[in-house]
Amino acid sequence: MPLEQAGGSMFQILPFLAVFAIFYFLVIKPEKNKQKARKEKITSIKKNDQVVTAGGLHGTIVNIKETTVVLRVDDNVKIEFDKEAISTVK
Repeated sequence: MPLEQAGGSMFQILPFLAVFAIFYFLVIKPEKNKQKARKEKITSIKKNDQVVTAGGLHGTIVNIKETTVVLRVDDNVKIEFDKEAISTVK
């Protein structure tokens, strides 16, 4: 293979690498940062925090278990949810 063809192949790959780099920094990296922040937020919840679930239910945490939380949504009404269902901590 002549040297000119080898150099030409390298220049054909370069645009694909540039597109991947742009895609990584504009899409993949910010999404990873969001996931990391969400995980930290969920692990830092504590009793009496007011939260909103993914379904839009507002409540106050009354008990935290390993993978679930118990929310008080009204007087004498408690519902158990997965921790992952919490979307917002107030």
